[in-house]
Amino acid sequence: MLLHLGALAAPAQTLGPAPRAEDGRFENFVGEIERAGPGVAVPFFWRRVVGTFRERPNAPQRVANDGAWLRENAKASEPSVTWVGHATFLVQIGHTTLLTDPIWSDTASPVSFVGPRRHVAPGIEIEDLPPIDFVVISHNHYDHLDLATLERLARRRSETRFFVPLGNGALLRDAGIDNVVELDWGQHVEHNGVRVYCLPCQHWSQRGLTDFQKGLWSSWAVIAEDRRFYFAGDTGLFDGFSTIGAELGPFDLAAVPIGAYAPPAMMKPFHMNPEEAVEAGRALRAQRLVGMHFGTFDLTDEPLDEPPRRFRAAGEAGGFAADEIWVLDVGETRTF
Repeated sequence: MLLHLGALAAPAQTLGPAPRAEDGRFENFVGEIERAGPGVAVPFFWRRVVGTFRERPNAPQRVANDGAWLRENAKASEPSVTWVGHATFLVQIGHTTLLTDPIWSDTASPVSFVGPRRHVAPGIEIEDLPPIDFVVISHNHYDHLDLATLERLARRRSETRFFVPLGNGALLRDAGIDNVVELDWGQHVEHNGVRVYCLPCQHWSQRGLTDFQKGLWSSWAVIAEDRRFYFAGDTGLFDGFSTIGAELGPFDLAAVPIGAYAPPAMMKPFHMNPEEAVEAGRALRAQRLVGMHFGTFDLTDEPLDEPPRRFRAAGEAGGFAADEIWVLDVGETRTF
């Protein structure tokens, strides 16, 4: 395995490093973002509490996936993507198998009995996965950095490497996960013949009362000899997509978040709606887009099935062909 920590040659000011405030906390390139006041936030969080105890209709369809093809493909490495649910994809490119933001837990929460509930089971069982070469984590929110899942993956295969943005390594190491590499925006590593880039996005981080913005948030690009894959993580629409597309694109496939946008007064700076996700895909110079971050957990106010409908319509209006805008069933695998 070749592991080399490096910085992008150009341009450092636009792809990294991540800016910091005077107290050392990370910032977005646009600086501090004004947040919605209590008149919006308090009713929103009350709706989330109520939602913990009710079912929501129209969750994504799930198809059975026993992992047999994926385990065989780990040897052949036909470029493929499998939606496990939420922001979790299993991607195979360049004879490498990776996971994005893996969460197999039933709730996205620090405790198992409260918090946003899972409305559709993961598309494949952890025990049925092929060997995982590495994992990329976008940020430390509970629906993206799920320690219970990461611990299971680390126990399953000690060689699995975990790539996280700066300031998040201690969370994993404190949980007994030692094979961790922290990266700043604009840095990359080489792993078994593919390059893994830690890249900007527009979001925020916090897991407790005192750690606001102490861990960085990021998007990721994984570039093999014959394929380029981009994982947007959790992000609002921002100018960095054009820079990433110019420097590292065009991408064969970009995974973009299309849900968690309502109410806009609270979500717009940090989450894209489907139309903005398509705009981001065009800026990234992506050939195909696959939607994520919708339907699995009850995170925001929009109906669970609204994001994919709007995403398909926006893709068509934005110049993408129908077979270039992907909305997968949970558990579905497609090659690209």
